[in-house]
Amino acid sequence: MQLTDYQERSRVTAVYPDAGANLLYPTLGLCGEAGEVAEKVKKMIRDDDGVLSPERREALAGELGDVLWYVAQLATEAGLDLDAIARNNLDKLRSREERGALRGSGDER
Repeated sequence: MQLTDYQERSRVTAVYPDAGANLLYPTLGLCGEAGEVAEKVKKMIRDDDGVLSPERREALAGELGDVLWYVAQLATEAGLDLDAIARNNLDKLRSREERGALRGSGDER
């Protein structure tokens, strides 16, 4: 599946206040779901000696799916295409790699 296909197909499940003109709701949802991903990894470290069990892997996949859903809704609200976002991100990373700038900080590396 292409990211744009996912973006379009997931949109039919976007039931939230002012869907189509609401950047805030999917942004807050994304933050919450990213926190849930972090919680899964934290508990893996705390409870499973850092080993990703099959059960925790499945739970992590579910949370990452929720993150993807919110990313797709936020992109849609902003009039952005996920395929283009992914392509541009890879181009940026490739450029940084070629210039030896993958490490470090700052957006303009």
